[in-house]
Amino acid sequence: MQNILVTGANGQIGSELVPALRNRYGIERVIASDIRSPPNANNDGPFEHLDCTSLRQIQDVVRQHNIGTIYHLAALLSAVAELQPQSAWDVNMGSVYRVLEVARQCNCALFFPSSIGAFGPSTPKMQTPQDTIQRPTTMYGVTKVAGELLCDYYATRFGVDARGLRFPGLISSVAPPGGGTTDYAVDIFYQAIRYRHYTCYLRPDTRLDMMYMPDAIRAILELMDARSETLMHRNSFNLTAMSITPADLVGAIREHIPEFAITYEIDPVRQAIADSWPQSIDDSEARAQWGWAPCYDLVAMTADMLDKLSEKIIPTNPSQGTQNAP
Repeated sequence: MQNILVTGANGQIGSELVPALRNRYGIERVIASDIRSPPNANNDGPFEHLDCTSLRQIQDVVRQHNIGTIYHLAALLSAVAELQPQSAWDVNMGSVYRVLEVARQCNCALFFPSSIGAFGPSTPKMQTPQDTIQRPTTMYGVTKVAGELLCDYYATRFGVDARGLRFPGLISSVAPPGGGTTDYAVDIFYQAIRYRHYTCYLRPDTRLDMMYMPDAIRAILELMDARSETLMHRNSFNLTAMSITPADLVGAIREHIPEFAITYEIDPVRQAIADSWPQSIDDSEARAQWGWAPCYDLVAMTADMLDKLSEKIIPTNPSQGTQNAP
């Protein structure tokens, strides 16, 4: 029986995907890997230190563990990538090429996460179609578009079963913010519970698509389970759950923490990135081809995030706890 490899397992998606895969397939069948040592969340099963820019290291791990499926999550996120464009190219583009090469050599299936960052200012802003113009203006976006095309090439040219999703901003109660443009939507919960105040780096009216991580993990598993004959696109399906602004999120949090306050100090780099992305995504192809449907909207996600984070965050005033909406 073949096993599963997750690269970039310490990141935002990997922190929740690895436990989900181990729960489904067994702890010993899922090998987590990262260039950094594992956190406690992923420390209950096999782990490999892996630099995904090294073809030899990937080959060694895949062959040693009899890998049949690779979830390739290793990447620099959008804001970090814009500050380190050369590193972003080496990590994001170099690694996906090498992982695809190993998948071809060893007959592995592959999951590759793309992003709304693969779109650009000339992309339709509202209800962005599955197939549309993609001219991103960030290095992160360039590597995501190139990764999508490379996955399609390896699927067509070599028969690699490469599948992927274009994720919106992801909101996680497990992993802390990691350098993405939409990370305000994670950090805001930590600061709301701890300090009852948050300073946001995006304008209050910046509308972007978001998704709660449990939906994202379920989408990955459902896509990889889907019968190949039902998939017309296979790679880089549009995906969304909610289209919200920072002001919308503040309002949802205030239903639980009425005293929560926010100020805005705009980061021009991250604001420019956000302004280049769509405001809403059309994910009808994912719904039609493999039955995608989100479970969490803004209200449900906010309540669950506050409940989970309140269990591990101590407010600055211990007498104040997260209040439940009536």
